[in-house]
Amino acid sequence: MLVLGRKPGQYIVINEKIIIKVIKSEEGHLRLAIEAPKDISIVRGELLSQE
Repeated sequence: MLVLGRKPGQYIVINEKIIIKVIKSEEGHLRLAIEAPKDISIVRGELLSQE
């Protein structure tokens, strides 16, 4: 697992196709924007644990 610190406006790129950008950071809360090709499924972790 890779752990990174990012500030609002900064981003990481995965496999030149997926961009994860921090758009807002407040005390204990974080908002991310994720850009990915339509054929890649993005699911929140809590939904996976319910299956």
